[in-house]
Amino acid sequence: MTFKPAAWPRKLRSQTWFGGTSKDNIYHRGWMKNQGFPPDLFDGRPVIGILNTWSELTPCNAHLRDLAERVKHGIYEAGGFPVEVPVFSASESAFRPTAMMFRNLAAMAVEEAMRGQPMDGCVLMVGCDKTTPSLLMAAASTDMPSIVVTGGPMLNGYYKNERVGSGTHLWKFSEAVKAGTMTKEEFVEAEASMSRSPGSCNTMGTASTMASMAEALGMALSGNAAIPAVDSRRRVMAQLTGRRIVQMVKDDLKPSDILKKEAFENAIRTNAAIGGSTNAVIHLLAIAGRVGIDLTLEDWDRCGRDVPTIVNLMPSGKYLMEEFFYAGGLPVVIKRLGEAGLLHKDALTVSGETAWDQVKAVQNYNEDVILPAEKALTQSGGVVVLKGNLAPKGAVLKPSAATPALMQHRGRAVVFEDIDDYKARINDEDLDIDETCVMVLKNCGPKGYPGMAEVGNMGLPPKILRKGITDMVRISDARMSGTAFGTVVLHTSPEAAAGGPLAVVQSGDMIELDVAGRRLHLEVSDAELAARLAKWAPSHIRAESGYAWLHQQHVEGADTGADLDFLKGCRGNPVGKDSH
Repeated sequence: MTFKPAAWPRKLRSQTWFGGTSKDNIYHRGWMKNQGFPPDLFDGRPVIGILNTWSELTPCNAHLRDLAERVKHGIYEAGGFPVEVPVFSASESAFRPTAMMFRNLAAMAVEEAMRGQPMDGCVLMVGCDKTTPSLLMAAASTDMPSIVVTGGPMLNGYYKNERVGSGTHLWKFSEAVKAGTMTKEEFVEAEASMSRSPGSCNTMGTASTMASMAEALGMALSGNAAIPAVDSRRRVMAQLTGRRIVQMVKDDLKPSDILKKEAFENAIRTNAAIGGSTNAVIHLLAIAGRVGIDLTLEDWDRCGRDVPTIVNLMPSGKYLMEEFFYAGGLPVVIKRLGEAGLLHKDALTVSGETAWDQVKAVQNYNEDVILPAEKALTQSGGVVVLKGNLAPKGAVLKPSAATPALMQHRGRAVVFEDIDDYKARINDEDLDIDETCVMVLKNCGPKGYPGMAEVGNMGLPPKILRKGITDMVRISDARMSGTAFGTVVLHTSPEAAAGGPLAVVQSGDMIELDVAGRRLHLEVSDAELAARLAKWAPSHIRAESGYAWLHQQHVEGADTGADLDFLKGCRGNPVGKDSH
């Protein structure tokens, strides 16, 4: 893609606040000077908002204050005026009922912070799962020059000389305790090895996936995704990002110039190659909706179906993000896609270069981490989109994290009406279930939980685990952590709380999963299904006030990104009237 930079110099948006000698200009400028800013910072140089999701209650982002200082260095070096702005930070590990419920609220708050304040461009400082898509959604809505810098992943964890992947081993060790093969004391001891440095999850979980998606979309500098949080090169990346955003403002290089359909297709194929999180589906659909790109579940299946998963990282493989970085990181993967004819090579990026020009000279330093295509974890990676009478609008499954023998399966449904029902019954030794059954969880979608929590990878009953069984087919309208694994069907749409067919599945019904055929089928007649739906009434908890009410009233389905309906589309960033 060719991009023609705007003429420079020109009057910037921030100058409607700071430029001139009117009462209003002096009002805005004068109060800023109480921080000791020299007068020439207001002389027409680009004002760059450093939108920082730092928070001590968002552990993955707790080191971003230091990185922000490095961004400032870069902005000053390039002739800009940096201003650090704290923004809504949704922590995956701390927010209840689920961080996903607040992704849209964060995006809305950040959008208005961008629109309502004197910024000419923004650096999006992100890390934990929902902070990356929420700030990208805001940037897409305002269409202000913006660039992502992530906090980077944690260092490898080790327990008894075994690599410990954050999240992935939490689920594994938890199941081992229930199976009786690990003591609770060992579980607590292993806790210390799970998060031994600053940074986000060191597996290819949602945080690492979304860092990779930002880079694959062209919204972060090449190589950003995999640098460990404590590596000095992460600070260098932050400083270079600060330099780059100043030039982006001068060139008027905006998200709408980068986030074309081709960029999203590049990201979808990259997600397949890295064995990325199923959460990327919802987030990319939402970002596309904000910038006005027609992206669908069918695009996910079409673009990802024939892409081999070549990144050998947990939860699909055996390594962690640290090794991925040492092997060459995401640029190697993108180069592989280009060599295989699976990349829109001329897609524009924030660097001003094309996706291909950035990566064509990189090298793979470890072919056991970034595998040759013939040794891929799975030749058909990506996210599988399933449809059928149980999921008329679609459901998703991650093949690289699933059990091959379960990809074609027919079993008896064991139904849990909601997460509380599941918790109350799953450990009951009298639960009528065996390993051939299909576990079904309802009312955990965008409206139902509310917020769509990461509970889709339901833990198996202890009596099944004691047999040595580690996987069963599980179906829900929920999400699962990108660090999780298993033959798990997620995001079933329409969700149960919206009256989708999932709402009327009964224990004892037979369900067929056919991944190759992209089919999810409830074995009841059309007439019986219609009769059940006619009798159905909502049973999920409905909020009566506050943001939870707003969310339940306006959230769309997972199949279109679970955004709030009134936030769709690029609204731009016109300069408003001064109120003083």
